[in-house]
Amino acid sequence: MASPETHHLHLHLHLLLLILHLTTTTTTTDLTTLIYKGCANQNFQDPLASQNLKTLYTTLVSQSTTTTFFKTTAGDNDSTTITGLCQCRGDLSNEDCNTCVKTLPDTIQNVCKHDVIAARAQLVGCYMRYEVVGFPQAPPTELLYKQCSSHDAGGSGFDGRLEAALSLVPKGVGNGSRGYYAGVYQMVYVLGQCEGDLEGGECVNCVKSAAEIGRSECRSSVSGHVFLQQCYVSYTYYPDGVPGAGDDGGAVGGAETGAAEIEDDGGGGRDNTQKTVAIVFGGLAALGMVVAFLLVLKSAFKNKKEHYSYG
Repeated sequence: MASPETHHLHLHLHLLLLILHLTTTTTTTDLTTLIYKGCANQNFQDPLASQNLKTLYTTLVSQSTTTTFFKTTAGDNDSTTITGLCQCRGDLSNEDCNTCVKTLPDTIQNVCKHDVIAARAQLVGCYMRYEVVGFPQAPPTELLYKQCSSHDAGGSGFDGRLEAALSLVPKGVGNGSRGYYAGVYQMVYVLGQCEGDLEGGECVNCVKSAAEIGRSECRSSVSGHVFLQQCYVSYTYYPDGVPGAGDDGGAVGGAETGAAEIEDDGGGGRDNTQKTVAIVFGGLAALGMVVAFLLVLKSAFKNKKEHYSYG
């Protein structure tokens, strides 16, 4: 018969494994939460294009096991050739990146009509976009989607604090970090990333534009998320301190997934009547405080590395 000590040990191990399982499961679910989507209004006219899209999906999912950014083309006929890419947040492991990316084909099929000629889906941890060759491209700094919390940050001095925090992003992405940066300045967590093939000054200018939109349109909101065509910037204010980080700044990762309540303000894209095919942007987000708690548990048990990334 097992001793009471052995029974208690088994019970503690069981509870520990259960907590670790719940932590991993919740984090994975959070990474694949849809933030926004864009869908063309036209469908493929040639069945070969649909087959090329399936080939593209397979290639992108496969490549996400070894890289956080991959861009490719499927097909060799101008009218049916599909070009596309996938990107994960720059600090995701290959395993988490693949877990996120492999949900994107089904996500796109669910949120868009089947076989639209261009589509894009942005999840918390990754995104994918594709279009038929020749589809009109938006400039890198065109606003696709923005989201500002309806809750304001209390107390004076927040504007200056946010200004300083957002100024870290252009410096960070241009500092040999492969276009990705996450950091903290006085309880403001900021994150920015450029599309994988947007380099140097173009990347810096893109995140500067995104940061300016977040600063001017979200104002004193406790969180803001701005997505441009080829980069994005996000910030969240934690009055009690960013989970897993000090208040004196420095690079961190993953805190965004524990953001305080974020509410949709209706999005924010500029109309572009010159596009031959309209893309309608909409979105949803559900990032709960429970994830911040689970991140603390994850850190305590050293189950996975603390940081994440995006594209």
